[in-house]
Amino acid sequence: MDQVNLSESEWRKKLTPDQYHVLREAGTEAPFSGRYNNNKNDGVYRCAACGNDLFDSADKYDSGSGWPSFTRPLAEDRVTNHGDASHGMQRTESRCARCDGHLGHVFPDGPPPTGLRYCINSVALEFEARKADA
Repeated sequence: MDQVNLSESEWRKKLTPDQYHVLREAGTEAPFSGRYNNNKNDGVYRCAACGNDLFDSADKYDSGSGWPSFTRPLAEDRVTNHGDASHGMQRTESRCARCDGHLGHVFPDGPPPTGLRYCINSVALEFEARKADA
């Protein structure tokens, strides 16, 4: 997978202010405010910054947290996880493996089969519905 490396000024031109805040400054959107929190459509969620396929709707579930939650990424090489000690907490941050954009965090309190909850900001995602077989 080709890496996407833009300057911060290029990212500012490419992204909306909300996307820039989350993806480049590790911000967080307000819970229950994101457009994909209640999305139940079948398809793929991509990184809003670089288009990297990240999550499949089949792995999305309602965690009640207020953010889109997934049990796993599409593939292990799509998302990287890093220790995050910000805000006085010990968490694991999830980032896009292609552009290093902040997506959200992963927690060990999800349902089977993985037991993981990838808690992802809607603003960091773009959704593409799967096309029905014709």
